[in-house]
Amino acid sequence: MPGELPDRRPPRPVDAALSLRGISFEYRPRRRPPLRVLSGISLELRRGEIVTIVGPSGCGKSTLLALGAGLLAPSAGEVLVEGAPSSGWPGKVGFMMQRDELFPWRTVIDNVMLGADVLRRDRRAARARAMDLIRLAGLSGFEDHYPVALSGGMRQRAAFLRTLMLDRSTILLDEPFGALDAITREEMQEWLLQFWAEFGLTLLLVTHDVDEAIFLSDRVLVQVGPPASIRLEETVPFERPRRYEAVVADPRFGELKGRLLHTIRSERAG
Repeated sequence: MPGELPDRRPPRPVDAALSLRGISFEYRPRRRPPLRVLSGISLELRRGEIVTIVGPSGCGKSTLLALGAGLLAPSAGEVLVEGAPSSGWPGKVGFMMQRDELFPWRTVIDNVMLGADVLRRDRRAARARAMDLIRLAGLSGFEDHYPVALSGGMRQRAAFLRTLMLDRSTILLDEPFGALDAITREEMQEWLLQFWAEFGLTLLLVTHDVDEAIFLSDRVLVQVGPPASIRLEETVPFERPRRYEAVVADPRFGELKGRLLHTIRSERAG
């Protein structure tokens, strides 16, 4: 109305940490027809939430993460980080790939500090923070060791700390524990939940392990394809904090796992 003062209140914070809206993606190899990988996928990751995507191999799960991380631009649709468009702009969220990709010529602390070095942050302050994270991750005493001296779980922890050093509250993880043995994998899942709670993170994971998806997540999405789409979304009914043994012993765990596997297997059978 005329004469009213403008609203100078700060904008309300966006509840969604990451939004993918109507995302489609095509690979366009030279001299070959386009290959449609994703078709009209929409999902929203709320702040502080853990969401996991499961599905058969080759259904575009890693491609979806790459789009969310800004490493690829969608053929259609948009990606928003904290409500702002981010398609094709990497670095707005953290991204940890399947392999730890630690540089063998850098020590643990130098690998953890890699992002800070690339961004030319104050090295003294970055080192102090890296040492704090190394202590929290149970890697104290190994900060001057090279990756070859570390176990698989220790390498994954170091890789996660390197991602955490980028100070992104939303982190995407592509099969972070896929190469680990079963016992180490369970330990790493509980370790990840501790860091998630400690730092107030928002996590989007891809895994082939349905048990892992249920234990870690607030929601589990089943992605099928190609072209990929979200076929099922399930809310995980377990309160936090969680212990692995208690979760898998709960009858609701078996029921939820059965629904997820049925959806995955039905797609394969079809």
